[in-house]
Amino acid sequence: MKVAIVSDSNSGITQKEAAILGIKIVPMPFTIEGEEYFEDINLTQEKFYEKLLGDVTVSTSQPSIGFVMSIWDELLKSYDQIVYIPMSSGLSESCASALRIAEAEYKDKVFVVDNQRISVTQRQSVMDAIELAGKGYSGKEIHDILMHVKMHSDIYIMVDTLKYLRKGGRITPAAAAVGNLLKIKPVLRIFGEKLDKYRMMNRTLENAKRIMLDAAKTSIHGFLKEIDGRTDNVHISVAYTGVDTKVAEEFVQIIQEEFKVTHVVCNPLSLSVSCHIGDGALAIALSKALPDNL
Repeated sequence: MKVAIVSDSNSGITQKEAAILGIKIVPMPFTIEGEEYFEDINLTQEKFYEKLLGDVTVSTSQPSIGFVMSIWDELLKSYDQIVYIPMSSGLSESCASALRIAEAEYKDKVFVVDNQRISVTQRQSVMDAIELAGKGYSGKEIHDILMHVKMHSDIYIMVDTLKYLRKGGRITPAAAAVGNLLKIKPVLRIFGEKLDKYRMMNRTLENAKRIMLDAAKTSIHGFLKEIDGRTDNVHISVAYTGVDTKVAEEFVQIIQEEFKVTHVVCNPLSLSVSCHIGDGALAIALSKALPDNL
């Protein structure tokens, strides 16, 4: 059985990379000053941040279900089944829309994975799905495995500015004003479908890095270890917002030294996330490797 893997650009996988991997990526739409753009199609990272930092109105939306269906229909001419891995249903309605239409019109053909992941952890789900498809698993089997391990991931994000959290209503204008005055760099956590406050009173980049590293170690030696008793099978990734990669690359080196790992994926955070946290953010993400006994 031939199984196609489809995700969206919230995974951080570019159109060029998708072509190499043999998968399909649905570009996320954005509205900027009344004009519609699509991530990695006619909206580059550079152009996005130029607009965002220019203080124009940038808003996200979900891909039209008709557009998603057209991708599915085209793939089903060559494939028996599709596994679709959109961004977390807790952060966008696009997943719920895909679930409804798949159940109504593509039953046993399209399997939508609602595993509450975003950015680099969503990317890892895609890579896991590619591996499973290569081993001959069916679309339903891949879906069920990814849903079984959906909570085996964690993300900690340092935010460089409180401006966009204030815009999104996550903190009050007064708190944002005080925080910006004190140059606070809060650390947030994405676990499952929630974006929550983790440690708010951090005043330097180095302090925020230390907090994220310690939090990651706690997760690895805590709930992730409880899964199978192991700490050596966790994918560690770095993500960032903005076009300057220097801080992220330095963070990768620190992680390699502290965690004794050689391979650390480093990718920009998706533009959908960047809209809500702004430029200069830095994140460490953890994803447990698939079980050996599948």
